[in-house]
Amino acid sequence: MSGMQDVREDERVDDLERNGYRIIQKTKGFCFGMDAVLLSGFVQVKPGETVLDLGTGTGIIPILLEAKTEGKHFTGLEIQEEVADMARRSVRLNGLEEKIKIVSGDIKEAGALFSLASFDVVTSNPPYMNDAHGLKNPGEMKAISRHEVLCTLEDVVREGARLVKPGGRFCLVHRPHRLIEIINVLTKYHLEPKRIKFVHPFADREANMVLIEAVRGGRSMVKVEKPVIVFQEPGVYSEEIRTVYGY
Repeated sequence: MSGMQDVREDERVDDLERNGYRIIQKTKGFCFGMDAVLLSGFVQVKPGETVLDLGTGTGIIPILLEAKTEGKHFTGLEIQEEVADMARRSVRLNGLEEKIKIVSGDIKEAGALFSLASFDVVTSNPPYMNDAHGLKNPGEMKAISRHEVLCTLEDVVREGARLVKPGGRFCLVHRPHRLIEIINVLTKYHLEPKRIKFVHPFADREANMVLIEAVRGGRSMVKVEKPVIVFQEPGVYSEEIRTVYGY
């Protein structure tokens, strides 16, 4: 596999253990986490469908979805040019230029960057924290990835609703303490929650992540799926995480 010349001194290459795919990440910096892996396992992409990932970061979700599904094409949108460039090099490293495109741009303007109602599925692993006003370095890569510095939850949902086809799915991973807010914002933009799955670090701990699928223009009926337990004991991933999610 070519492309190793694309890896820079402050970067490393990690094996995704899917189809032999690898991803370029900063040695010191924001790296993809369990939430991205869980979202890629939760999202249902049918053969021939097109997918847009809002705030794609390193491109982890399009790359994993290409590995796990029979989707036709995957697009990732990323505002940080340095990160988008890293994602493009990962796409090239895996020889996926025909299947995955990384676009530089602002989520808040996504509806102007792509044709409206043109994607079967829109995904996002958006910033979770809405307390960005207290950050010392709001322009830092980690801050932008974790805090609502450059976009809010409503920005992500509004643009996702504009870009997903009627009857298409919008999927995101977020924090359970914002669940009511998330559902209110989804329904405001005519995205009806259909599937909800909670993620617990251990069986006896409260959920620390929630996965949600909403359908554009869908009828009001939601299914709360069996929860995901990440660790069966400290340091040991559960069988579901190892098999279903391949982590």
